[in-house]
Amino acid sequence: MGANHGVLATVHGVALVGLEPYRVTVEASLASGLPTLRLVGLPDAAVREAGDRVKTGLQRSGFVWPGERLVVNLAPADLPKVGTAFDLPLAIAVLIATGQVPRSAIGTWACGEVGLDGSIRAVPGLLPITAGARGFGAGRLFVPDVAAREAALVSDIEVVPVHDLAEVGRVLHGARPRVAEPAAIATPGPGPDLAEVRGQHLARRAVEIAAAGGHHLLLSGPPGCGKTMLAHRLHGLLPMLEVPAAMEVAAVHSLAGERAPDAPLSLVPPMREPHHTVSSAGLIGGGSGVPRPGELPLAHHGLLLMDELLETPRFVLDALRQPLERGSVIITRARARVTYPARVQLVAATNPCPCGELGNPTRSCSCRPDAIERYRARLSGPLLDRLDLQVEVWPVERDQLVGPPDGESTVVVARRVAEVRHRAAERWGSGVLSRDVPAATLRRSVRGAALRALASDLEQLGASARGFDRCLRVARTLADLAGDDVVDVEHVQEAVAYRLSSPVMAT
Repeated sequence: MGANHGVLATVHGVALVGLEPYRVTVEASLASGLPTLRLVGLPDAAVREAGDRVKTGLQRSGFVWPGERLVVNLAPADLPKVGTAFDLPLAIAVLIATGQVPRSAIGTWACGEVGLDGSIRAVPGLLPITAGARGFGAGRLFVPDVAAREAALVSDIEVVPVHDLAEVGRVLHGARPRVAEPAAIATPGPGPDLAEVRGQHLARRAVEIAAAGGHHLLLSGPPGCGKTMLAHRLHGLLPMLEVPAAMEVAAVHSLAGERAPDAPLSLVPPMREPHHTVSSAGLIGGGSGVPRPGELPLAHHGLLLMDELLETPRFVLDALRQPLERGSVIITRARARVTYPARVQLVAATNPCPCGELGNPTRSCSCRPDAIERYRARLSGPLLDRLDLQVEVWPVERDQLVGPPDGESTVVVARRVAEVRHRAAERWGSGVLSRDVPAATLRRSVRGAALRALASDLEQLGASARGFDRCLRVARTLADLAGDDVVDVEHVQEAVAYRLSSPVMAT
């Protein structure tokens, strides 16, 4: 078929600003003039280079590149376009404009990178792109076949896997498309067992409380006493994610390029362990152009383990304050303002001083007082206030190391954690933990005597209103662990005790 100058070929794609999808219409039109491609609509370098990739890919797939002036607009023109996901929409728009596929292909939705051999390659963020296309009313979406199983996790949209441009042409001419099967659900294997932790009964209790209520936890003690062991085993106590939550996690990892296109959907809550040298951009997110998600968004619906907490610069740690309170990360740059979900549980482990031996009954501390003060000053008061449970962990006795296990296994404790979370869901609603329920709602299940006792105890400590609220949430979890419907005095007293035990105090 010959080119038709009267045809305005329109093909749809999806641009992501963070996880927020935006409809992008790729408009292609032929005009008289030299055979050049004019690409407009705020494309970045990767999008501008799409013309060369698409031209070569079409020619090597048996199609003809137009010998006239080709103008392509990516609308809306004021929205930045980044990445290679618009290669395939551009190729289809050229085929429509040149009459090489039927005009019925106008309005097609597509996503994928085009190789010089005409192959269609996967792009980051395919899962949120597919969900965005469905939200915009797309009935069918062309995707790279290597990533079709990931895209097929999104329901109520037909995912058409295509291997190359030649297959795209056949489908647009009426050939029956292949069917994409959704990715399988991953079956988690056994993890580290809590029974392997010897002694540390107070810390084990705090780990159980933290897992049951989603509370943030600080473990402080000398090196080698089991802080990191406890943190890893807390992860094994967390219940499996529901499929919608697992899809949210997979979307963030897909956008960050950390998810293999054919990977099964994992229901295991994520756990991220950034090194203490991580930058604020690496922790929260950042980069040139549209900011990418950092370790905190990648831990969404899971655990963020900050080992060697006080080795991390203070300004990096303080970047956690608002996200922990809000449950999301907002990053503002000159070109974009993005929001990433970040409902995480923070578990931090630290030494009490630079040498780590402060308070150790068997070894003496060699740190100068001013060095200890500078070291502890890295943890600001507002961030410490957000850590619900603060526990000292001390070295265990030798006979505990060689004797039989003296604590319950992960399976036993995880069963209690699941029961508490189920009880909280029945009381507050699905997926709502005591950590997240509105304060006014929470107080309806607290005895007046317990509120007065909590206020009295925290007044003596000089604690803030936030500290009061945090203790009350921990007390609610303690009541649920005890099987009590109402929070009483003994629950708040134990909750306050966990805020007294940490030697790490802000200056």
